[in-house]
Amino acid sequence: MNIKTEITKIHYTKKPEGLLFSLLTFCSFFYGIGSGFKNFLYDKKFLKPKKVNAYVISVGNFTTGGVGKTPVVAEIAKYLIEKGDRVAIISRGYGGKLDNSNVHVISDGINLYYKADMAGDEPYWFAVNLNMCAVLTCADRYKAAKYAVENFGVTKIILDDAFQHRKIFRDLNIVLADSEKMFGNEKLLPAGPLRESLSGLNRVDKMLIVSKNVDHSNAERIAKEMEQRFPTGAAKTVSIVKIEPDYIYNIVTGEHLQKGCEITALSAIGQPEQFYKFLEGDFQIKNKVTFDDHHQYTLSDINNIEGLIVTTEKDAVKLAVLNRPDIYALKLKTVLDLDSII
Repeated sequence: MNIKTEITKIHYTKKPEGLLFSLLTFCSFFYGIGSGFKNFLYDKKFLKPKKVNAYVISVGNFTTGGVGKTPVVAEIAKYLIEKGDRVAIISRGYGGKLDNSNVHVISDGINLYYKADMAGDEPYWFAVNLNMCAVLTCADRYKAAKYAVENFGVTKIILDDAFQHRKIFRDLNIVLADSEKMFGNEKLLPAGPLRESLSGLNRVDKMLIVSKNVDHSNAERIAKEMEQRFPTGAAKTVSIVKIEPDYIYNIVTGEHLQKGCEITALSAIGQPEQFYKFLEGDFQIKNKVTFDDHHQYTLSDINNIEGLIVTTEKDAVKLAVLNRPDIYALKLKTVLDLDSII
């Protein structure tokens, strides 16, 4: 039994049962005390977030796993850059080898200073795919944001995955939720996927329902339901983010892959199921190879895979250094109305 797989099943089962769930529920009690006490201190102003001299946007979520923050953060960054702002993305740098107690500049918007194994998956992806956008990592987001303002003249800061990181003041709190999984069984970690109680909806300014599909009717229904779930009188806006497959390209040559080919689907992301679904309609998947989120690839991981490999763009930036010519990546397109969100 893969314990991680079993726990994930529990997280997204509406009424889970069994000994493992009972044990996890016992642990959740203590997690809830810690999480609730921290939020109580901030809500009652015993602790106050620190401000930096820039407009700060936090993009986060209530649950663990891949909700779709990375493409949304990228779209927000591009939108602000086009408006003339000097933008920095601040990330914790989870999964990277750098000491995240210190500030590290992954990119200054022009130069790239670290590879994915050092920087972490998301920061490296941002640095490679976004021009004129500084990318910094540090566990202390305030320290990194202050550094970005003082050294790069940043006017807009995007905090990647920082809804629960309340040490830094934010002007706009954006929270994402997956239209299929939403909040799972609505239990706190580790019994459920929630990082904090859903009473935290009080702090949300904008909620984005992420639809990783080609049919967005379910997301539209969920968005209407979520509008009713916010506290009475709260001026919230619920919008839909559409993430759809665009095309598949060779990560070395850029050549597009024709539909109908036999492939091996490979991923190391938080929620890989939708990635595989995107491929199933147009390709013959002979095998699915799934690693844990943030996995750092080595040649031994792919040496035994014969034929074409199709992976995610987040995985592609790590696989590119292995110099295998038959690896392709699925390009997604992200559709959202940022004029109504920012």
